[in-house]
Formats: sequence, structure tokens, C-alpha cells
Amino acid sequence: MNPSGTGGTVLRSGRAHRRTATTRAVYGPDVQADRSAANGYGSQVNGSDPAVAPGGSGREVTGAISEDAWLRALTLLRAAGEQSGGIVLACHLNPDGDALGSMLATGLGLRQLGIPVQASFSNPFRLPQALTQLAGRELLVPPEEVVAQPDVLMTFDTGSVDRLGDLAPLVAAAGDVIVVDHHVTNGGFGTHNLIDPQAAATAVVVDELLSRLGVELDAAIAECLYVGLSTDTASFRGAATSPSTHELAARLLATGIRPDEISRRLYDARPVRSLHLLADVLGRVVLEPGIAGGAGLSWSYVTQDDLSKHGLGMEWVEGVVDMIRGAEESTVAMVAKQTGPGEWSISLRSRGSVDVGALSVRLGGGGHRLAAGFTGRGPLENVVDALRAALDAVPVTS
Repeated sequence: MNPSGTGGTVLRSGRAHRRTATTRAVYGPDVQADRSAANGYGSQVNGSDPAVAPGGSGREVTGAISEDAWLRALTLLRAAGEQSGGIVLACHLNPDGDALGSMLATGLGLRQLGIPVQASFSNPFRLPQALTQLAGRELLVPPEEVVAQPDVLMTFDTGSVDRLGDLAPLVAAAGDVIVVDHHVTNGGFGTHNLIDPQAAATAVVVDELLSRLGVELDAAIAECLYVGLSTDTASFRGAATSPSTHELAARLLATGIRPDEISRRLYDARPVRSLHLLADVLGRVVLEPGIAGGAGLSWSYVTQDDLSKHGLGMEWVEGVVDMIRGAEESTVAMVAKQTGPGEWSISLRSRGSVDVGALSVRLGGGGHRLAAGFTGRGPLENVVDALRAALDAVPVTS
């Protein structure tokens, strides 16, 4: 396991009502009451009860994001468009479909309203191949070109400041910070926090934000939101998928976007050498059935040497942890991805009885009950030992 990536594309440098082709679904939690325990979420979030929006609209809203929080964020965004520092949009490093799609959908929506933005993410400033054709990518600028002291910084799908990488200093430098997320472990590092742990994806929260801003849902914005929704629900197979998830997907599809083309780019387009890389990673899967009181752990790893051998980037093993989760002999799946000498990005999945979100928090990371991660440092053997110890310490539910 000697630490030693190429791939993807390197990047160089209002209306009163939102019009859609279908009736807009009510904003609400994407985890239904009968599934809240399984997903680790209760019927109330942040101590708030579900309420009815003021103004006679009759729209039910979740207590996860209060009307006051929405109002303050909307007011801030409208005012920031007239200020010199402008608005910077940022998502977590090595962005996935939900992070990038949510950020670019917001950027396109603000641009539609005449509000200029910059959108970026940390080095390596490279898009995964699956996202190189995503609408709104022209808004992206390298992190080195981002305004150093924006009036407003908006972060997307980013559970903690360190996940911003090179852009982390903007949190302290910005006049205000709006955090848009759905991770239950996000402590709310912004001056304004739009965080709904019950949403199936950050894209769900962004859809509501754009609606409240009066943005028209066009095909470009819909594509970005659909990519976020599809990727974070594992193509609508995840436990957080609910009726409202499909209602949102239906509204997005009604704009004319092609789900077959989007899904092909996301899931069904890969070079043959990526199959050889997967064979290497899957061929070294380790099963430890006695971990976590018998719940079991299946795990593997990928090194920089593996990537160099096949001439590929880390994006091509992003889905392997979900393959490993399919092993019936274990409840928890883990893939350790070497990001540098002595540094590992750890992806965790659970089949249900182990809360990997709580597990990751113990190890300095975060996420959801069934999908989470953390950064491990040191030799891989030490990182796996720390994971084993944490697994033996977390409760296992039946």
C-alpha cells in the first residue's frame, strides 16, 4: 500500500412568480414520517414545529428552515447584487453532482435576475467527466480568481468549513455567509443557514430558494437540479427518496430535459481502463464479519499508484463503495481513497443498523445515517484501526 491522478476536464479561467410547466409541489421534508427513524431524522428539526407560511399562501413548510431564515437570506441576496463585492458561490472540493448542480443552478437563477456571481471550488479545479457538459459551467472560475472579500459567500452541500479547501478563508473574509445544505451533521457555520436534514439533496433546498426569489425554472436550471437530485438519491434508489422527490423530478423533466441523456453521462459512460481499475479495487475487498458486534465491515482501498497505473482520476472509483455495500455479509462498507501522501478520503455506507453519520463525526467527518465520510491521516492500517475502534463503540440497532 504505497502512497503515490489524471482524468476529468481542467477548467480555465425579478419576476413575481416562478413559471413552470406543472403545478409546483409543496416544499416539505423528503423523509416521510414512517421513515424518519430509519434515516436518523425526527419529525422536528432545530426544535421547530412544522408551520404554515404567512401571507395566506397555505403552503406547508418544514420547521427545518424557518420563514425568518428564508426572508433574511432572500433580502441579503437581493441587496448583494447591488454591492461592489458581489456574491461568490462555493461548493466542497472534488464536487459531486449535488454540490456542483446546486451551485450552478443557483448561479443561473441569480444571473437570470441580473445579479452577477462567481462560482468556484477548490483545487484540483477539474470537473469529473460525467459533469463536463453540465449547464452553467461557464460561471465557474478558478479559486485563484475569486473575489477575496465578497459581500456574500454562499456554500453548497458543504458540511464544514474545511471541506471548502482553498476557498475556506472566504468564510471569515465575506461580509455574510449563507450555508445551503442538507447534511444532518452541518453545525451551521454561516451567518445565515438554510439547512434541511430531511431534504433528499441540497438541490431540493436550492429549488425552494430559487422559487422564493422568483426565478423561472428553465431547462438549464432544471438540468442542474436534476443532476443533484439523481446523484444524491443514487438514481432515486436511496432511502431518502419520497413522493415529493419524484414530484420535484417531474417538474424538472417537464422543462424538456432528457433523463436518458443525463443518466448516460452520469452512470453509463466510462473508458474500458476504468473497469480494470474497478477490478483491482474490488479484487482486494476485505470482509470482517465480527466488527461492530457482528454487524460486519467490508472495505477496500485505492492508491495514487492505482490511478497512475490506469491513467485515471479518482472520479472513476466514486461509486465503488455502493457496490461494496451490496455485500450481504456486512452492514457497513468502506472505501479509502488516497488523496496524497498519508491522507485518505474515507467513504462509508450502511445497510441500516449502523449510523455511519454518527460514526464519521467521531472521526472528524460527517454526513448522513446511511452515507457519510471523513478524512484519515497516516498509514492506511492506522486509519482502518481507528475505524474498527469507532465501529465497536457506536450502537447497532436491530
